[in-house]
Amino acid sequence: MSSLLPVVGAPTSPADSVRVLLVEDDDGDAFLVRELLDEVVTPVTLLRARSLAEAEAAVRTVDCVLLDLGLPDATGLEGLRRLAARADGVALLVLTGLSDEHRGVEAVAAGAQDYLVKGQVDGQLLTRAIRYAIGRSRSEATERALQEQQLHAEENARLERGLLPSPLITGADVIFAARYQAGGRRLLLGGDFYDAIRDADGALHVMVGDVSGHGPDEAALGVRLRIAWRALVLAARPPEEILGTLQQVLVAERHREHIFATVCALTVSADRRRARVHLAGHPAPVLIDGDALDGGAVRLLAEARVIPPLGVVTRTSWPSTELELPERWALLLHTDGLIDGRIGRGAERLGGEGLAELVGTEMREHPDWRADPGLLVDAVIARAEALNGGDLVDDVAVLLVGALPGPRVGWPP
Repeated sequence: MSSLLPVVGAPTSPADSVRVLLVEDDDGDAFLVRELLDEVVTPVTLLRARSLAEAEAAVRTVDCVLLDLGLPDATGLEGLRRLAARADGVALLVLTGLSDEHRGVEAVAAGAQDYLVKGQVDGQLLTRAIRYAIGRSRSEATERALQEQQLHAEENARLERGLLPSPLITGADVIFAARYQAGGRRLLLGGDFYDAIRDADGALHVMVGDVSGHGPDEAALGVRLRIAWRALVLAARPPEEILGTLQQVLVAERHREHIFATVCALTVSADRRRARVHLAGHPAPVLIDGDALDGGAVRLLAEARVIPPLGVVTRTSWPSTELELPERWALLLHTDGLIDGRIGRGAERLGGEGLAELVGTEMREHPDWRADPGLLVDAVIARAEALNGGDLVDDVAVLLVGALPGPRVGWPP
């Protein structure tokens, strides 16, 4: 028959009431503890366990443990360590005899909040020690949580430094804005990645990709793919060779066999009038035609050819789509987290065509976006979230790149 029954009762409804577990096999010592608590008016519910096994089963239900180190099924500090491992945030007070007070000091060093010597405490001292121990335990738990949060933030910052690059695009004839947002506003980043480079000849190279899955492993793989892409572009390798190498990196570095990555890679000629698009299982970009800007000439590049994602099939060729660009243009590249959001309460998703319509709407509602292209990107993400009824579930990466006529002027209104 279990001994985990209240041995001294007091109202447990008040907010400041506490539950104390006495772990003591000696009936006489247990009686003394009960008598000490009876001396003072305090909202304490005292439970008793006669063995460590009983204590382990009940420790998560109490605020404080009064632990005798001399138990039939535990010796020395073994019982303390076992209870501490099972009850993070529960205060631990050790009871010792006068002759072995040094064990109380050792217990505090091993994780107990304090120790008491049997026969040298009264009711008020015992009650005060219990409350102080609970306060210290909760403060220590809060401090640990803050430390873990700081470590989490530092890990996130390290991932961001690798995942979110500093685009190598300069020049008055180019506009560029990029945003990354973890799905559900998680702290840790996922597998979306992007980069942008202007090479020595003036051509623009822009890429956005998405590793399947979520978590630090996928984020790390995305970082590897992005760095490999940047190195190959800076080495002036042709796009087909770059994609082939990215697939080799993915297959070699992925932690599970079925991990794959989608990629949209864009190369724009130095005169800004031609573009080559590679879509490896990735959503098509949205084209903004500056020749009819106020009319909302925004469309999905549905004609772009799509091939399977990297890591799915072995390929020796990487077909692309050639585009003739207007004099003034912008392209919105994105990952599928942006278009997989729902529209209202039904099952309908935003989709690519819906995104093109949304971009046109936001352009008209934010005419100043041409001076600050990030304004348009932020507005598009915010509208997608509003349609979804809350945060987008999947990670989102969005890039806006465009060509401006003349060295110092923006697109005319």
